[in-house]
Amino acid sequence: MSTTSLKLPDDVKELAVAAAQLQGVSPHAFMVEAIRSAAAAAERRAGFVAQARAARTELVRSGKGYAADEVHAYLRLRATGKTAPKPKAKSWRG
Repeated sequence: MSTTSLKLPDDVKELAVAAAQLQGVSPHAFMVEAIRSAAAAAERRAGFVAQARAARTELVRSGKGYAADEVHAYLRLRATGKTAPKPKAKSWRG
């Protein structure tokens, strides 16, 4: 394990120490987990953005998409546990 020096403003350090005490862990363990959690969240967000960009590229390439009202109706039914046919992709080019 390597050592890294991290300079924190006093107010941030106080927050970390207080949160660590509430969780019953050391301030060091709390900060390590906070950094790990933030890094994992950044990776998930980057993956989400990459998927969104790929979906947009495919949308533009294919010229097909889904009507928002049909998607919303589908999701409302699914959220209540009902089965529903998936909306069909339609050409949006004129």
